[in-house]
Amino acid sequence: MGAEELPNTANNLWVLLSALLVFLMTIAVGFLEVGELGEDQTKSLLKTILISGSALFFMAFMGFNTAFAPTINGVIGNPLYGGAFLGGLTPSVPGLLTGVWWSMTPDFFGTGITLGTYFIFEAAFASVTLALVGVVVLKKVKLEAFFLYSIPYFIIIWSLPAAWIWNPTGWLYLMGMRDFAGGLVVHGAAGAAGLAFVYQIWREERKKGLRQSPAVRIKLNPTILTLSILLLWIGWFGFNPGSVLAIDYGAEVVVLTTFLSAASAFMSTMFFRYLMTKENPDLLYAVNGVLMGLIVVTPLAGFISPAIAVILGFVSGPVFLGTEYLFSKLKWFSDPIGLFPGHM
Repeated sequence: MGAEELPNTANNLWVLLSALLVFLMTIAVGFLEVGELGEDQTKSLLKTILISGSALFFMAFMGFNTAFAPTINGVIGNPLYGGAFLGGLTPSVPGLLTGVWWSMTPDFFGTGITLGTYFIFEAAFASVTLALVGVVVLKKVKLEAFFLYSIPYFIIIWSLPAAWIWNPTGWLYLMGMRDFAGGLVVHGAAGAAGLAFVYQIWREERKKGLRQSPAVRIKLNPTILTLSILLLWIGWFGFNPGSVLAIDYGAEVVVLTTFLSAASAFMSTMFFRYLMTKENPDLLYAVNGVLMGLIVVTPLAGFISPAIAVILGFVSGPVFLGTEYLFSKLKWFSDPIGLFPGHM
């Protein structure tokens, strides 16, 4: 049984280090906003710190259970499994002080990960997902309202797709769906939540008599923007390879597929942008090209070869450019950082 299994020290260390890199990504999204929208956007950095803190708190309170505890009919994890705050009031929680988390036993994933390690890793994923959602609310939603939204987000909204797809007792997982590191659970979920946000914003703007949503002006800061993509690229080392949940040959392959897809997408985006404009693309397209390669490989990184990753990255370049053009025609929402063409 889970409580009798001995933790795998190497795997726990690997996942803990990966979790730290993923947590880095939430703050990096704040730098991305500052780099694209100007140094006066200090609210971006405060917002990402708020997201990081609330992710840890509310995921520990109940969100981790609703996502990763044994599910109720495959729909939602048991919120009372072990108790709130990781069962910290009792020394007998399986996988907390002794043994491993139930889904990390040989009956399921078999990587010997403890409750604490798995919690930190998945809380980091939840955190960066909300940070992606937050890129569409700048100057549109009050910070306190966004904080209140984070409570149901971490407990229910993000946890539901995680329970369906990443939990080995979830209904989509049992049907055979596999999402390696969050194509749907992270990027798809962020796009869907962002769409709900901009729709509500647009409803309120229409009541004020507006015919189109005021755009948030881009004011590039090259240094901060370059720092943001560097931090995100490094963070993805934890995002994808860490999702192997073990330090083995499979993790090395995921490193290769992740980084090659990013490089290929960068080259593709810059090339096709040059064909469109006959001018050298600016830093913004370089950053978005790298991001597209990282995003497109995320749900597949552990299932494909390096050569396939290069092909995926190359295809994602024109896909991003075409989608960006189509979304730019829509005037009922403002998407200053490119949540929808990049992630959705």
